[in-house]
Amino acid sequence: MNQHASVGSEVKEFGRFDYVKITILGFALTALWGSLHSIILPLRLIDFVEESQKNTYLGLLTFTGLVITMAVQPIIGAISDRSGFRWGRRRPYILLGVMLSVLFLPGIGLAGSYATIFISYCLLQISSNMAQGPFQAFIPELVPEGKRGRASGIKGLLEILGGVALVRLIAYFMGNYFAGKGDPWLWLALGVLAILLLGAMIATVLMVKERPGVISPKLPLRSTLYKSFKIDVKTNRNFILFLISRGLVSMPGVMLQVFALYYLMDVIGIANPAKTAADLLIVVGVCLLVTVYPAGRLSDRIGRKPIIVSAGIIGALGVVLLFFSKSYMYVMLSGVVLGIANGALLSGCWALATDLVTRREEARYLGLTMLAMAGGSALARLIGPVIDFFNNFSAGLGYQVMLLVCFICFVAGTLLIIKVRLPASN
Repeated sequence: MNQHASVGSEVKEFGRFDYVKITILGFALTALWGSLHSIILPLRLIDFVEESQKNTYLGLLTFTGLVITMAVQPIIGAISDRSGFRWGRRRPYILLGVMLSVLFLPGIGLAGSYATIFISYCLLQISSNMAQGPFQAFIPELVPEGKRGRASGIKGLLEILGGVALVRLIAYFMGNYFAGKGDPWLWLALGVLAILLLGAMIATVLMVKERPGVISPKLPLRSTLYKSFKIDVKTNRNFILFLISRGLVSMPGVMLQVFALYYLMDVIGIANPAKTAADLLIVVGVCLLVTVYPAGRLSDRIGRKPIIVSAGIIGALGVVLLFFSKSYMYVMLSGVVLGIANGALLSGCWALATDLVTRREEARYLGLTMLAMAGGSALARLIGPVIDFFNNFSAGLGYQVMLLVCFICFVAGTLLIIKVRLPASN
């Protein structure tokens, strides 16, 4: 009975504002990468590469960035698991990662060639993931078990807000840059993102109070790196199935986000693709906002799998609708459906991940979860050369192939999640 009372006391002690404090950094990181991948980089690359190869170069650039994410997050997560700083295991890495990100971000504006923008982008990926890997351990480490679904929903909510809150402003700046009015518009966009990153980092470092806990044994660096990626297949079969499923269902959203501006330009024939891409992201983001928190709460009641399976089916239907979209309004309608699906996937999958992690290794396992998402995202970027290849045979054919791949990923990922068995306590 005393144990139950202790758990109940722990739940009460975790207040509403605590959810925001442990997830606010996600708001800034999503704003950064959403703006870069959807608006800034597609327009910047047109300065350096041939029109017929723009999908290829954008895909290869962002593919490399996701490979970096796959390597950095689990390693930094595992190192932070074994850290013993006086003011926390996670916050020192968050401070360092964000400060380096702000240092490397101007490279996107200073770049005068594809090679230099490539280097700047990779350095920015390394630094931001130094912060993101340890940051992701806050939910399983600080949130009572019965409220992790809600916390995952709020995490998703703030990340969506980050993607939506600035995208129209960034699109306005870059729309003027696209019109040839000069570099100041680009520097305004990058400056806003840098200020947001710094503000979120300061809030996290000052407000989050990490619990003094058991620190994992300190291993030699080589052993730590090896253990960062090690999973026992026999004892963690369900976690591996989950990782594969998560990678698959993450791919469609990434493909559509990264190549949306070019799709609107080449297939729909939009005159101002930056503005319309921003409108589409806002529509998707609003639907994500409406869905992500209720889905997280509902997953605490009915379970994670029903939420994820339903979302996968809805996502596949959204891709079908986009395939037949030939106007601005139909594109926006497909964005509504895809936004609802991805909102439910975002909170449902993250809540399931926190259920499946091994205790005292939360950052490492959640780093591996992000690795699966990054792996799916990296593969999604490789659709760029495929789009250009098929477009050379017939105008727009490459984008039809992209949509077919999106549909298959939703279906396959949904079928896999059905096979995942939850821990007995869940």
